[in-house]
Parts: sequence; C-alpha cells; structure tokens
Amino acid sequence: MSRATKPSAAPFVPDTVDLDKLSHAAEGCRGCDLYRDAGQTVFGAGSRSARMMLVGEQPGDQEDRAGEPFVGPAGKLLNKALDAADIDRDLTYVTNAVKHFKFIPAERGKRRIHKKPNRTEIVACRPWLIAELAAVQPDVLVCLGATAAQALLGPSFRLTEHHGELLHLDGEVDVDVDPDVFATIHPSAVLRGPSAVLRGPSEDRDDAFDALVADLKKAAAAL
Repeated sequence: MSRATKPSAAPFVPDTVDLDKLSHAAEGCRGCDLYRDAGQTVFGAGSRSARMMLVGEQPGDQEDRAGEPFVGPAGKLLNKALDAADIDRDLTYVTNAVKHFKFIPAERGKRRIHKKPNRTEIVACRPWLIAELAAVQPDVLVCLGATAAQALLGPSFRLTEHHGELLHLDGEVDVDVDPDVFATIHPSAVLRGPSAVLRGPSEDRDDAFDALVADLKKAAAAL
C-alpha cells in the first residue's frame, strides 16, 4: 500500500446489502496491512433480520482459526451473559470493528498474543461495519468494549462514563439507520478480571459479569 494512500477498506466493499456477498468480498480485503499476518478475514455472523447487533473489537486467536466471530472463551462468556439477560443469541448479529486478528507472537511457543488495533486500522476497517449496519438495520446496537464504541461514537467516547446509557450514532458513521446504541465492557475484560474497567478496585469478576448483564438487559428493554 502506498504511503500516500490512506488505508481504507472502502474500495473493497461492494454496493450491496447481501451479507453473503459482503462476507465473500471481505475475504479479499486489503484495506490495511492486518491481512498479511492474520489467518483469514472474520466477518460478522447472524441473521439479516436480527433486531440486535453486537460489535466487539476484533477476532481473537480461536476466531481467526475458525473464521467465525465470538467462538472462543469471550464468545462463550458472551453467550452466558446474553442468556442471563434473556437475549437469544440466535436472534442477534455479532461482528467486530476490525475483521482481522492483530497479534504479536509469544516469546516461546506458538501462542499468539492479542494486540489492540490502532485508530488507523479501526477507521480503515469501518466501511465493512457500516455495510453490515446498512444490511442488518438493527433496532439496537451494542458496543462491546471501548474500541467498538469509539469506532462508532468517536475517539473521545469514554466507556467508564457512559456504559449502559442510551446513545445514538453521530457524525462518525454515515449510514441510513438510527438504532438505539448501548456500550458495555467486552466479555474478554471480564475474563481478565477488570478491576478498574467500570467502577473501581473493589470490583471482581462476578461484579463485572453482573455489570455486563445489567447493560445487556437495558439494551434488550429497548427492543
């Protein structure tokens, strides 16, 4: 990619609301350099008629190997949280702000360690997310984690200040859909033991999980 060219997936996104065609096209995306090391593109999954869309940060190691979003430990915890919030995952659409796994290799062994995507990579991949929003037209959009929230609500968004609040898309996203937007922690943050993600050092994993479920219940109530 030329240094003079601003990284963007836009040239690779077809003008369609057919999710199968979008997913197929995404396999050949070269909008940023993350495709070079990742095993494959991990597009969203779910029904085009889903009323709730959930957006995470990026696929992890297991998602990269399987080619499907939220199939690893974080995905299993998300399923548990959705069940606790009385939300049927089969009736949702799940995806990520970035479609390729960004990682660094472990010093020893074959393990690949998650690395947070930077703002350039997030913005470059956003045309795929906008295409998914246009295709699904969800009534409710849930951002799982700060990266997903900032991809859709702007880089100044602070999850600690606005999690669980009713929000709406702003100028960051140009799409003909206006879902109710909610932001909450990413399931992987619960697994890591997010002592300071939402409330403070006294919070443990059970408290973090309960906070995630509470935010999901607020999103479900908006349906």
